[in-house]
Amino acid sequence: MSQTDPVEIGEFLKQHHLAKSLTLEEIHTLAQYVTHARFAQNQVIAEWGTLGEALFFCVRGEMAIVHHSADGGEVEVVRVGEGQMAGEMSFFDRQPRSARIVAKAADTQVLALTRAHYQRLKVEQPYITTNILEQVIISLDHLFRNLSQEYSDFSSYIYGKSGQG
Repeated sequence: MSQTDPVEIGEFLKQHHLAKSLTLEEIHTLAQYVTHARFAQNQVIAEWGTLGEALFFCVRGEMAIVHHSADGGEVEVVRVGEGQMAGEMSFFDRQPRSARIVAKAADTQVLALTRAHYQRLKVEQPYITTNILEQVIISLDHLFRNLSQEYSDFSSYIYGKSGQG
C-alpha cells in the first residue's frame, strides 16, 4: 500500500457514503488513520483464510467478493462499488476471511483502516467510529439482501413459483 497525502485522502473520503454523516474536519481527521492503495484489475486485495487486519473503503473502481464454488472454482458473491466497504466481517469477528476481495476495475483505489488504527480511532474519535459501524451495518445489510434475493430467485427457478396453480 502506498502512502498518500492526508489532504488527498480527505478528498476521496468526501465522496464516500461515510462522509454524509461527518463534518469536513472529521473527514480530515479520519484521513489521518487510513492508508491509500491502488490495485490493478483482478489483483487480490485480501486473500481468504487470512485474518481481517484491515477494513477497505472503495474510493475508485470496483471490488468483488469471491467465494469458493461447489465445483472447486470461484463464484462472485457481490460487487462493491465506489462509496462502499468490504472486509468488515473478518475485521470485526476476527475469524479467517471466508472470501477473497479482488479489484475489478483497472485502477481500483481503496482506503484501508487497519485494526491498530481503528482501535486508536475508537478511543480518540468515538463519533467517527460510530459512523463507521453504521456503515458496516448498512454494508452487511446490502450483502444479506443481495444473497437473499439471489437465493429466492434460484429457489423459484428450481422449485417453481409457490402459490401459483
